[in-house]
Amino acid sequence: MLGLFWDVFMAMARVGIFGYGGGPAVIPLIQKEAVGAKWMTAEEFAAALAMGNALPGPLATKMSAYIGYLVLMQQSHNPVIALLGAISGVLGMVVPSFFMMLGLAVGFLQFKDYPQVKGALQAVRPVIVALLAYTAWTVVPQPIHIDAALMAVIAFALLVAFDIHPVLLIVAATIWGAVMYAR
Repeated sequence: MLGLFWDVFMAMARVGIFGYGGGPAVIPLIQKEAVGAKWMTAEEFAAALAMGNALPGPLATKMSAYIGYLVLMQQSHNPVIALLGAISGVLGMVVPSFFMMLGLAVGFLQFKDYPQVKGALQAVRPVIVALLAYTAWTVVPQPIHIDAALMAVIAFALLVAFDIHPVLLIVAATIWGAVMYAR
């Protein structure tokens, strides 16, 4: 069982270390860890991601807590151990990046105006956009339902054209789904 705590911690630590951009940009990394380890299916990950987006707070820590809880609950069937799994996931996500940020803060403040640093930051941004697009592609319901595609287009248009707050879109979609897709 102790090995499973370590596995969860290390999986989320890899995300925390290599998750440039934070928030939604780390979702493909979390997905690769959780689905790749067979802790959950792609469909379960998509459902957890939707649930995580509907709740307040940082997405990466919510997802790491959920995955840690799920993995340890599946193995132990004990909510206390599962809670410790959630804590292991969050610590894995936060601790490495905390120490990296301390080190980087000193270095970045000293070198932020160097052309190489500016160039490196500029070059990584399109990769983050590609990772976000990949995540969006993999969490779209399969087969793609016309209403899901239409909802995505409408949400995007509202964001771009009217600067609608994302929370309003999330609440509206949650209500819509509860009414329209309840079975």
